[in-house]
Amino acid sequence: MALRILLTNDDGVDAPGLAVMADIARAISDDVWIVAPDGNQSGAGHRFTPGRELHYEQRATRTFTVIGGSPADCVVTGMTHLLGDHPADLILSGVNAGQNLGDVINCSGTAAGAWEGALQGAVAIAMSRANNYEHGREVDWANAIRYGAATVHAILAVVEGRQTYYNVNFPGARPTEVSSISVVQHQRFSRSPFRYYPSDNAGKFFVAVPETPLPLDPAHDFEVLRRDKAITVTPLLLQQTDMATTERLKGKLAL
Repeated sequence: MALRILLTNDDGVDAPGLAVMADIARAISDDVWIVAPDGNQSGAGHRFTPGRELHYEQRATRTFTVIGGSPADCVVTGMTHLLGDHPADLILSGVNAGQNLGDVINCSGTAAGAWEGALQGAVAIAMSRANNYEHGREVDWANAIRYGAATVHAILAVVEGRQTYYNVNFPGARPTEVSSISVVQHQRFSRSPFRYYPSDNAGKFFVAVPETPLPLDPAHDFEVLRRDKAITVTPLLLQQTDMATTERLKGKLAL
């Protein structure tokens, strides 16, 4: 039986990266479903929309959009309703227009789509394509197109259990320059990269990432993606408990 694949993203159902992801998925299976937000949900993280009614619209065969919904809302809608009694075996989230690296993954709607997919019991992979915004916002999808399906197959071949989801980034390089697939840790920054950032409009401001905090570890995702032109794969755990601290503190806390 072919894998049932559910796609989502945080750039919206009409985003070009989702069309790229659909081509990746259809190179793997002919049972592909799409449930994506109706608009941009970048930075939504693992947000749900409790207490407010949502609705979905069908765009095409096996293609739906959740109006006002987050990527996590979309995955829940697909896995627990739209796909009926046969939820997806594989969740693919993306392909995001821009990298999701380091601590930024904690607010990434792309990563959260995979995170919720794994919580729902599927193998789950988030995919992003790096972009240098100083050179414009145009994204070249060639690496994702060329290596996307092969990267998914490589991960599926080594998956064990359902306690991990995977964050994948394609480098901003020509396809012929891509060196390898590298399994790496995500970069922990010395501080959060998010900052108050003043607007040109009086009295207004943004919460933004004006610069990448330094130093960067040469063995972690930022530098491996940039320096080695490698496709980076970071396995992320669903179980977030600090087990070492849990054991260290047992019997030591009291009222």
